[in-house]
Amino acid sequence: MQKQFFLTVMILVSCGVFSQIKEDQVDAVVNQTMKTFNVPGIAVAIIKDGKVVLSKGYGVLNIKTQQKVDGNTLFGIASNSKAFTAAALGMLVDEKKLQWDDKVITYIPEFKMYNDYVTQEFTIRDLLTHRSGLGLGAGDLMIWPDGHDFTPKDIIANIHFLKPVSAFRTKYDYDNLLYVIAGEVIARVSGMSWCDFIESRIMKPIGMTHSAASFKRLKDTSNCIAPHVPTQGKLEVIQRYTNPIFDAAAGIYTSTNDLSQWVLTQLNKGKYGTESLFSEKVHKEMWTPQTILPNNGFKTYTCNFKAYGLGWQLTDINGHLQVSHTGGLDGIVTQTIMIPALQLGIIVLTNQQSGAAFTAISNTIKDSYLGLPYKDHVALLSEDRKQKEDQADKITDEVWAKVKENESKKGTQEHTKICGTYTDNWFGAIVISQKKGVYRLASVRSPRLCGTLHFYKDATFAVQWDHASFHADAFVKMEYAPNGTVNRITMEAISPLTDFSYDFQDLDFRKVKD
Repeated sequence: MQKQFFLTVMILVSCGVFSQIKEDQVDAVVNQTMKTFNVPGIAVAIIKDGKVVLSKGYGVLNIKTQQKVDGNTLFGIASNSKAFTAAALGMLVDEKKLQWDDKVITYIPEFKMYNDYVTQEFTIRDLLTHRSGLGLGAGDLMIWPDGHDFTPKDIIANIHFLKPVSAFRTKYDYDNLLYVIAGEVIARVSGMSWCDFIESRIMKPIGMTHSAASFKRLKDTSNCIAPHVPTQGKLEVIQRYTNPIFDAAAGIYTSTNDLSQWVLTQLNKGKYGTESLFSEKVHKEMWTPQTILPNNGFKTYTCNFKAYGLGWQLTDINGHLQVSHTGGLDGIVTQTIMIPALQLGIIVLTNQQSGAAFTAISNTIKDSYLGLPYKDHVALLSEDRKQKEDQADKITDEVWAKVKENESKKGTQEHTKICGTYTDNWFGAIVISQKKGVYRLASVRSPRLCGTLHFYKDATFAVQWDHASFHADAFVKMEYAPNGTVNRITMEAISPLTDFSYDFQDLDFRKVKD
């Protein structure tokens, strides 16, 4: 079947008539993708010239139940939710209830950044454009992993402890916390919660009838995916992220059938039927570059610029504007792409966390409409992923081999002076304890972030989290006082493939109790 698909694609391209991918060709590339990247379930939609030409599910939504995915199967779309937050603010701009360049402190007086000047100058636009000066994913341990007790109020109160890594408005570094704060702006200005606003003002009017702004608000979860993560060589169902703190940045659950209505509205410049969700002026602003990104190009396309708009990533693909976003939660990754000049939209939703999977599918579909020669994106991305994983495995294997060597030696050094309670200004306390020679590290406010400490070398330990599905084991670096006790702890991810939301590098713990 796969060989037949490749042959069909190549014949159509060589004849110069391949202007639209066929359903059986989509079927073939999706099935090959699921097999190659070990993804149990995928849903795909294609929107072209104002119509949904495909909205279809593949595989299963849960490997335990084997229930089939279809066009109504609900997925968490994670950071694809950010465009909804931007649109909600745009609607308030249309209603003259705020302006893009209003100061955040006008609506949230207690808002405060590390630098007083930045606090005073920070605008609504700045909340959406990843140019705050904070580092990649700064403070995300207040929202990630699930199971913590942080609230949006905590984020507003604690964000000023996060030290910038670049000057204000000079550099792109992706963040989530400021979208959480943007959601709070929407609530204070509109008098409605972010979830209520998104569902009543956006989803209901455009016909996203089965969707919800947060998992806990879904009326029916019988056709909802389970998140999956490959862990220690085996695919497993993991605990779903459900904390509402993340909603304005990543909370929405929807299907390809429903999300297609959102893409249609976007491609139609905010219009749905005879009504408008937001004005063309607001639409244009959301699709206008706000923050310039480094242009490292693409391996498969020519690219002249990369930028971030308001809730959307912007670039050109072979001379065509591409408006897109991706999203990721534990065990779920998704992608939305639009090429407005072609009136083309592509949606790929998955229930496993391989970004290469959605990229392989969307690139194949995109190539067909761009009339490009055939490329085996599944094979190309699989090879690229393997190289990166092999490099990361080499690093982590060396660390754990050193740990094992240390622990095999007789008379292993005791480390009782590392025990105690340590606190970070924004993350709160961790406790290091010892029982029968086993050292443990546990977060007080994020209790799932707990694991076993192992001596690595010098003053550095490695923590192996109890939840292996995190794929986020970390170095724990001790600074010792003259009396031999630890007075400061910093951390750093071991693997270069650790998700950036495990921002261990932003932590700075000081000892408060032995």
